[in-house]
Amino acid sequence: MSVRVSVVIPSYNDAVMLEQCLTALDAQTRPADEVVVVDNGSTDATVDVALAHGARVVAEAKRGIPQATAAGLDAATGEIVGRLDADSVPPRDWVARIAAAFEDPELDVLSGPGEYYGATRLQRWYGERLQMPIYYGPIAWLFGHQVVFGSNFAIRAEAWRAIRGIVHRDDREVHDDFDIAINLLPGMGVRFDRSLVVGVSARPLTSWSRMMRTYRMGLYTFVVNHRERSLLARRRAWTRHDARGGEPRAVTQTPR
Repeated sequence: MSVRVSVVIPSYNDAVMLEQCLTALDAQTRPADEVVVVDNGSTDATVDVALAHGARVVAEAKRGIPQATAAGLDAATGEIVGRLDADSVPPRDWVARIAAAFEDPELDVLSGPGEYYGATRLQRWYGERLQMPIYYGPIAWLFGHQVVFGSNFAIRAEAWRAIRGIVHRDDREVHDDFDIAINLLPGMGVRFDRSLVVGVSARPLTSWSRMMRTYRMGLYTFVVNHRERSLLARRRAWTRHDARGGEPRAVTQTPR
């Protein structure tokens, strides 16, 4: 029997992009069982657009992507929860591929890259050929496991429940996907599939200030987590687990 798949989309004043994302979800070869749009205090037509497409709207008053993402993942009812941004444009088989991938009981998190649209050719090239490969290459090596790209990932609901009290869900300055990736538990099955591509807006690459904010948030996320437990210690925990051939993945964690 196929798993139940929810899709979570945080949105703040992004009704035009959200319309595009939800239209792409409407056209899926295997429809999502539930679409949850997290309204993060929008003053535009975000809620109207979501309701028009049959999505369930969850209101999150605390502003910030980590807060909105966590609220959506908490509210989703599916066994598997996909995560898109409002400006993501998933291909027609995105939900079907996620459902098929999670037939593997050892898989806890699945992610893939973005293919940028908009902006200039140079800006798109930079995002796809430099920025993204650094994340799923050297950064993944630093983590000791594969990474999570926030505009395109899915997580098993039980895996989210294991880390929901560990991630920095109330700190709007963290990158939610970096933070989730860093706080995955050793032994969780994480896969970055480079063929699982979604369209994403190149807006973060269109100005120096936007790019610097992205990098500042990334650095801040590393620092916050490193202070609690060094990144080297985290990496060693993963490599030790791999060297031993693995242990049970169900680990009870104490929320911070």
